[in-house]
Amino acid sequence: MYPPSRKDFISLTLSDPHSHAYTNGKHRRQSCLRKWKQLSRLQRSLVLLLLALLLIFGLLSYPSITEQWGGLSDREDWPDLTNRELKPVPPGVKPVLGPAVDKAPVPVAGPHLGPHLGPVDDERPDPAVEPIEPNILILPKPLPKKKTFIGKRGPPSLQRDGNVSDTVAGEKQEQEVVRDEGEGDEDKEKKIVSWRGARIEAEQATEPPPSAAEKEAAAAAPANAADAVTVPPEVSPGEVDRLEAVRDAFRHAWKGYKDHAWGHDELKPISKSFGEWFGLGLTLIDSLDTMWILGLKEEFEESKAWIEKELSFNKNVDVNLFETTIRVLGGLLSTYHLTGDQLFLDKAKDLGSRLMPAFKTPSKIPFSDVNIGKGTAHPPRWTSDSTLAEVTSIQLEFRELSRLTQEPQYQEVVNEVMRLVHQLPGKHDGLVPMFINTNSGQFSHKGVFTLGARADSYYEYLLKQWLQGGKTEDDLLEDYLQAVEGVKKHLVRQTGPGRLTFVGELNHNRFIPKMDHLVCFLPGTLALGAHNGLPGDHMDLAVQLMETCHQMYVQMETGLSPEIVHFNLQASDGNDVFVKPADRHNLLRPETVESLFYMYRFTKDTKFRDWGWEILQSFNKYTKVSGGGYTSINNVRDPVNPGPRDKMESFFLGETLKYLYLLFSDDPELLSLDKYVFNTEAHPLPIWPPPPK
Repeated sequence: MYPPSRKDFISLTLSDPHSHAYTNGKHRRQSCLRKWKQLSRLQRSLVLLLLALLLIFGLLSYPSITEQWGGLSDREDWPDLTNRELKPVPPGVKPVLGPAVDKAPVPVAGPHLGPHLGPVDDERPDPAVEPIEPNILILPKPLPKKKTFIGKRGPPSLQRDGNVSDTVAGEKQEQEVVRDEGEGDEDKEKKIVSWRGARIEAEQATEPPPSAAEKEAAAAAPANAADAVTVPPEVSPGEVDRLEAVRDAFRHAWKGYKDHAWGHDELKPISKSFGEWFGLGLTLIDSLDTMWILGLKEEFEESKAWIEKELSFNKNVDVNLFETTIRVLGGLLSTYHLTGDQLFLDKAKDLGSRLMPAFKTPSKIPFSDVNIGKGTAHPPRWTSDSTLAEVTSIQLEFRELSRLTQEPQYQEVVNEVMRLVHQLPGKHDGLVPMFINTNSGQFSHKGVFTLGARADSYYEYLLKQWLQGGKTEDDLLEDYLQAVEGVKKHLVRQTGPGRLTFVGELNHNRFIPKMDHLVCFLPGTLALGAHNGLPGDHMDLAVQLMETCHQMYVQMETGLSPEIVHFNLQASDGNDVFVKPADRHNLLRPETVESLFYMYRFTKDTKFRDWGWEILQSFNKYTKVSGGGYTSINNVRDPVNPGPRDKMESFFLGETLKYLYLLFSDDPELLSLDKYVFNTEAHPLPIWPPPPK
């Protein structure tokens, strides 16, 4: 039984510091109106005056605020800003950036497409006649609201990040992995998988910028007055001396190299420094024959003096067999043929003998890397594979070295590689896998076929070896013809909207509508074959693919092609081409202008020249760096902030500008295609005379 409840009460009174009694009752808040009435008339007048002043100030500042910020929310591509890499520009850097807002490209109609953004001769300003603005732009100024263009490309839903080819999805990626952890300083080495100038590598060891003393010494060197950037008066496109425009571009690029990277591998034009890859003066040697062809004798003599006094291959350094062969060995051999100077042949022979240890493998398939000082060779640490392009795109150079020196071992080792590849199982109607094992001599990663990175120049060198040898090696011709048929059967498709013909990739019988810019070598190669008596439908395909490579430029807002494009196969009113964010960079590559050169030589159709001229204008507008040099860029879709990458590849001087010059030349005997064959780095080598009867 519960006890009765108690009725005790306690009375409690609390006081706050301000002596306001708390009575356990709810406070009733005074209304705003009641508080307002409690203010004096003077206080209320002051409050009203303050509010009135604030209102007037807001009305006066409203137009400027809306003008500054209104464009941001109206921009169609505002989400794309999140993909831009807005990095601080180093002090003193003066990159050449995109055009002003009022010079943005206008919509035009393409031959196979709906409306799209592209360069128009009378609309896009000529970079050669525009002064270069040295302004440094960190954050792009918002563009004013513009009319929506039907041809807006690259829907975000179809743009997946990543710069890895779809064709290697599901395949092992060891060839593209860089491992430096746990290695001592003496054991660390550069890990490179390279093909036709495209390479995956560890961060390149970059020499520190030249010291103040070195800069003073460079400044004291004799300067060529032509090195300064020349801005000709504004003229119509028909009156421009296009050959001189190419010379000016070369002089400007060379000025940057000479001032900031002399004797080193590559120029870094933004930071005004240099990068080393092998330490062999790649840019200088790669550019020798270009200087000779362009008639730049002073620059050539300076380079020759450096080679004679400074160039030595007796150094403890690992070099990539493929890249060193096509750039350095090829450059020395072609310069010897153009000049007749024994210096270049002697250097070529020295280098060739130092590369031979690469072929000492169980399978006779060469290792990718060779130490030219120690005489040792090895594959990359993470794989025993070599890429197909690496081992089958060194033949032109080694064969020519044997012919000139009368020493057969150079030709014998590379001919053995082609003999082995010719009979290997694993091909698919003439198409070959991308990798080959140096131990077993067998294809690896079977089922993946591409004409892009890792395989491209294999197909090119099949035809060119056949031409170089006087059309006598039937196995090479047979492999080439089978490969072209395989390409047409398995890799050639057309887009749905505009019926653009392109070459895709095959991944275990799954077609991937993806095409590297590297594949744009193919129109020129097909045209070269047709010129030499191969089937006429090769030329038909070349014309169609040339149009597609052209569209890869004109459909980009900068007029420059991205590294990789994807194509739309659906029959719709959409866009033919879209580009993933990670594939939007441009490395100053030569493949499209290379094919334009071949197409013009064989057809004399001036549209190919005009397309090349547009490309040169775009290079000048978006990649030319104030003070000297050209830079690769990150984003061809952003003309306001293309994003300089601070690197000028040697092939810009060795290939891109050389092919542009040959494209614009009216002399068909200037490196006649009936007398010379170009290696994959654009170094011309003579077609062999027929053997005596």
